[in-house]
Amino acid sequence: MSALAAAATRFTGRPATAQRRLSSHLGEVTLDDGRVVIVKQADDPAAVRAEAAGLRWLAAAEAVAVPTVHGYDERCLVVDRVAQGRPGGDAAVRFGEGLARLHAAGAPAFGAAPPGGPTEAYIGLAPMRNVPGDDWPRWYATHRVLPYLRAAVDADTLSPAEARPIERVCERLPELAGPAEPPARLHGDLWNGNLLWGADGAARLIDPAAHGGHRETDLAMLHLFGAPHLDRILDGYQQVAPLADGWRDRVPLHQLFPLLVHTVLFGRGYAEQTVAAARSQLP
Repeated sequence: MSALAAAATRFTGRPATAQRRLSSHLGEVTLDDGRVVIVKQADDPAAVRAEAAGLRWLAAAEAVAVPTVHGYDERCLVVDRVAQGRPGGDAAVRFGEGLARLHAAGAPAFGAAPPGGPTEAYIGLAPMRNVPGDDWPRWYATHRVLPYLRAAVDADTLSPAEARPIERVCERLPELAGPAEPPARLHGDLWNGNLLWGADGAARLIDPAAHGGHRETDLAMLHLFGAPHLDRILDGYQQVAPLADGWRDRVPLHQLFPLLVHTVLFGRGYAEQTVAAARSQLP
């Protein structure tokens, strides 16, 4: 029995009848009752623990569907596979409504990890520290923007001159952040690839980097990489939880974090976009 099939059987209690390797760290396994599960493998136990805790924390809000977590250990996670369909406008509105309810479920603090989740977590392949704070501007600068800015400068991906407008934005965050918001329960890595449209018409969230944060950050991520029917998603969101005045102007502010992560991971291709986002927030 392969490692994929063994993990699927161990955590579902059902024998495996077929398997398909999707990548070096991902595969799908068919069980004897016809269900298909995804087996995700990781080199760092913290990555598995963080994803499992994040999925369960998002599911606990009963707002947006996520794949069921069947179990995990130090090296693998077993979840249900999402049978995918086509995105539709009505489904997008329902997702927006659910995302607003998910955010409203809240978190103990900005930077709070999901219950049972590690402090040293990940966003994609990049390390991400979940350190709690009660002041969003200070927390966002200290634990989200500046660590990745320093990493990008140290790697010569961003020059010191390019870093300066980003540093100025961090200094001015208290006046740029808009009205104070309570900590929201964030997916944390909400780009289009982590939003799956199910064959049953319901949207599902996968691969979270879940933590307590500002709700505009999830929405800014959807804007950054695009999402089908984004206007309809926002319509649904605003019907449940209207956004504060000026939120559209703050989208680049919230995009600084994912843009810097991509700059660190993928290089100069994102550097100019990151600097432009910072400069858009300065007079």
